[in-house]
Amino acid sequence: MDLGTLIGFVGGAASVLGAMLMGGHMGAFWSLHGIMIVFVGGFFAAMYTTSLGNFIASFKAMGNAFKAKNFKLDELIEKMTELSNIARKDGMMALEGQAVPDLFFQKGLQMLVDGADEAKLAKSLKAEINAMKARHQEKQDVAKAWVELGPAYGMMGTLIGLVEMMGNMEDTAAIGQGMATALIGTLYGAIAANVLFGPLASKMKNNTTLEVQYREMVIEGLRAISRGESARNIQDSMVCVLPPVQQAKFQAA
Repeated sequence: MDLGTLIGFVGGAASVLGAMLMGGHMGAFWSLHGIMIVFVGGFFAAMYTTSLGNFIASFKAMGNAFKAKNFKLDELIEKMTELSNIARKDGMMALEGQAVPDLFFQKGLQMLVDGADEAKLAKSLKAEINAMKARHQEKQDVAKAWVELGPAYGMMGTLIGLVEMMGNMEDTAAIGQGMATALIGTLYGAIAANVLFGPLASKMKNNTTLEVQYREMVIEGLRAISRGESARNIQDSMVCVLPPVQQAKFQAA
């Protein structure tokens, strides 16, 4: 579990709920009318922005945004230098069976063992990165659809509420309550966009960026091994993406 994401989500939701409670009671902020329009209507509107399978899968992807993504680039560099030393000493066949942290890395390493040249290795692995980015983008687009549709459906809820209120203008005592009920639709739309799906869409995008960076470093390291570069050269070329503190650790080694 990614604590930053969880704390941010809970803190954001708690801040909104706390502000509502400070008003005296939660009943004023409850509207089945608003829920039906914003969340149920938005649900079906978001569904037809994509395929049904992708729509369903997007909820799993949103859930995965709360999971910690441990792309340890410093450990990746150390592993690449270790594999480089093995390849230079005993040949590419000696890399078979070496433990690596993920399937993408394992696939690239196996290609080296099987005799793939640098160009073929890079083309195949970059194609896999592009396919991953496309899959992730499809899920992110669903979350972004919620961000766009939530406020729009909230405004529709408000307009519907206003129309209903205007149709009952003879009851002056009910005008204030009717106005409050109408505005709840806008509130629900803002919550959907800015508390729920907006931050999730950004988190999903950031996770993809981190994974792409990690995989591109895997490709660069494996390409260097295929060229027979020394472990020191590989380390020097890869550490540039690390924060200065981590770079200093490698330079001191």
